[in-house]
Amino acid sequence: MGSPWIKSIILVSCMFSALVECSVHNYKFDVVVANVTRNCWTKPIVTVNGQFPGPTLYVREDDTVLVQVVNHVKYNISIHWHGVKQLRNGWADGPSYITQCPIQPGQSYVYNFTLTGQRGTLWWHAHILWLRATVHGALVILPKLGVPYPYPTPYKEEVLILGEWWNSDVEAVADEALSSGAPPNISDTHTINSYPGPLSRCSSAGDFILNVETGKTYMLRIISAALNDQLFFKIAGHQLTVVEVDATYVKPFNIETILVSPGQTINVLVTANKPPGKFLIIASPFMDSVVPVDDVATSGLINYSGSLATSQISLTAPPPQNKTELFTKFATSLKSLNSQTYPCLVPSTVDHSLLFTVGVGLDACANCDNGVRFVADINNITFEMPTTALLQAHYFNKTQGVFSDDFPGNPLIVFNYTGTPPNNTETMKGTRLYRLAYNSTVQIVLQGTQYVAPETHPMHLHGFNFFEVGRGFGDYESKQDPLKFNLVDPVERNTIGVPTGGWTAIRFRADNPGVWFFHCHLEVHTTWGLKMAFVVGNGNGPNESVLPPPSDLPTC
Repeated sequence: MGSPWIKSIILVSCMFSALVECSVHNYKFDVVVANVTRNCWTKPIVTVNGQFPGPTLYVREDDTVLVQVVNHVKYNISIHWHGVKQLRNGWADGPSYITQCPIQPGQSYVYNFTLTGQRGTLWWHAHILWLRATVHGALVILPKLGVPYPYPTPYKEEVLILGEWWNSDVEAVADEALSSGAPPNISDTHTINSYPGPLSRCSSAGDFILNVETGKTYMLRIISAALNDQLFFKIAGHQLTVVEVDATYVKPFNIETILVSPGQTINVLVTANKPPGKFLIIASPFMDSVVPVDDVATSGLINYSGSLATSQISLTAPPPQNKTELFTKFATSLKSLNSQTYPCLVPSTVDHSLLFTVGVGLDACANCDNGVRFVADINNITFEMPTTALLQAHYFNKTQGVFSDDFPGNPLIVFNYTGTPPNNTETMKGTRLYRLAYNSTVQIVLQGTQYVAPETHPMHLHGFNFFEVGRGFGDYESKQDPLKFNLVDPVERNTIGVPTGGWTAIRFRADNPGVWFFHCHLEVHTTWGLKMAFVVGNGNGPNESVLPPPSDLPTC
């Protein structure tokens, strides 16, 4: 399939799992420190199998995957399989202290999960500290053998992972920010498949190059592994046909520029319909508020077969950093395919109607540089990480002193969320969860706020996909706005961007028992506490209950 297979494969019969029918795949991830050179930048980083990005896993819908993760570094580690629903099996989900204790140095753990009813582009990444900056890779779930894509079959497929690069120790950057209470240093550049490209500050930086043949159509599986920046993506002289987001098919549409937020995946078709030449691929930051971001665009090249080495590159300018209308155009163009084969099962009624305010505030801090510390919150609550895994506490009914299930379904303080913020921007701290009955339906209106630093928040829900039924700017109006909700073909995702100064409404069915994390996928905001979790009760009988924990589950 174009990408190298993982060098540590245990089950030889499944080595070529993208090409033959193979229901169980075994892999080994060795988490090690490796020296990575990106021309003028060289430094030791935490990797999987010494690769950056890490290995791409190719599997098929309904296959079972076993990944033995062996920790050879000084940090605790865990791996999250981003977008995998992990039905009844939160033990394989990966967020440290939420569904598992982390894998300690010198220890190992086998993630065992089945990709039930899922196909498309997902990814995996570390889910502790800021290690996902370099510990990440693609998870490509192909349709079952003999099942075609619901769009023209591409000539070739290519994985593009967008990321951020710090020319320093990322964990030291995060630690310094936490101790000072200030925002962390921004990244030094953005990357495509770890290459910064010629627009970076490194004059001898390498390029990502996609070689194409005239007349052929290619599918780009675009993944954002960026920590804190949302990125526009475009290709000079070429239209992008969007066919999938977050491993769900959408009604195809053409567009010049897409927006990829941290955690999201987007599949686009690109037809090589130009004469031989070179065309610039560009990924540049989007930020429509005053928050500083790494303003260096990353770039690559499409190189047509027959092009001369001296061929001039067709250029394209990055969009203005604050081009909100491009983000809005892309977001509102997304619609579920909603076909007979792939129906849109959006809940039409709601058992739990929740309003979650998301934002950044300031708490008093005597030891911090300016006497205050940046914090982030949902409904004015800054989440405190527990010291044991929430799922274990829930499963063994030992929640006392670990978490409470009284997370508020509405803001504790009601005000004009997108207007002038209140004088008091401090938050409460706690490990509070929201309890859902099995198979109940949920609507969450995610309301952005103007606390301190208004911006777009990419919110990721573990254990479920959800449907975005509406979005808008300003304060959500509970009477008027639902009249405009799309309950026919809303886009289905696992990570959604809450617009700056606005809101988005999502719906899902709580048919997956366990404890499921819900958090902003900007790592800085997760670190500051913009996160919570749902605890979903068991249904009737063993087929609607959490599976027993595996024998090698790590201990805290």
